[in-house]
Amino acid sequence: MKINPLPPLNSLVAFEASARHSSFTIAAKELNVTQGAISRQIRQLEEYLGKAIFIRASRSIHLTPTGLQYYQAISRSLVDISDITGQVKKWQGDKKITVATTNAMASLWLLPKVAEFQNLHDDIDLRILASDNEVDLNRLECDLALFYCRTQPANMNITTLFCEEVFPVCSPSYLEKIGSPTKPEDIFTKTILHLDETQMGWVNWEEWFAGVGLEQLEPRNRININNYPMLLQASINGQGIALAWGSLVDEYLQSGVLIRPTEHVLTTGSKFSMIEPNNRGRMPTSVKHFREWLLQQIPDEVGERGLV
Repeated sequence: MKINPLPPLNSLVAFEASARHSSFTIAAKELNVTQGAISRQIRQLEEYLGKAIFIRASRSIHLTPTGLQYYQAISRSLVDISDITGQVKKWQGDKKITVATTNAMASLWLLPKVAEFQNLHDDIDLRILASDNEVDLNRLECDLALFYCRTQPANMNITTLFCEEVFPVCSPSYLEKIGSPTKPEDIFTKTILHLDETQMGWVNWEEWFAGVGLEQLEPRNRININNYPMLLQASINGQGIALAWGSLVDEYLQSGVLIRPTEHVLTTGSKFSMIEPNNRGRMPTSVKHFREWLLQQIPDEVGERGLV
């Protein structure tokens, strides 16, 4: 939708500076133009608005009531534009990296490893943008993206980090509380933790049961959570059994905080991938270092760096 009406945009900068200083002369010096240029910009703006915005005296200028109202709004808007422009400019250059990913990938896989990269490259600034909202990977403004993909996006460079393996997990205390059962009909009929099915298209319990060839079992209780790290924390807290993804929960399994109550595993064709624009041009040095380091984190079983 076209934004309309919009005044001549250069005149807004001249107006804001003039109103802030109450002087065309000082505004001209700040903007490195002549006083006559400032006066022409202000006249152009007044003609567009159909209202006077300054009262001109012999040696001074003052805002009219309309001018004051306009200045307050324009000043706030220009400050907002300045702030976001500064943020965008800050994350550019050979010493900056922006990585887009999900909350699960960020908190469970990437962040535990990042300290090693920072130790190797303490001169590089890293920004991680984590979101579980549906995204258009072709429009992401980042250097690298780490996402779970059931379908690989077109027109992007894709490197598989690890394939999808899904299995149940729970805390040792929870399994003990329900009597340390070994049969599926006893394990999965107590409390099940569900990831909200709107989240990123991840495998749900119904798909998992069908995929491993088990009868769909009805639990006594279910807890629905729309954030995977929170759901995993609920399982760690002993609140029920959750589905877990290999490589995301390795540290929890190795430490014994979580255990696998059954050996059933669903392996799918989906992948957790590193996604890059295929029209990047020259790769910044910082991105090259981060990319090389990231590839070293890929499990050996992925093979030849998982290129697809």
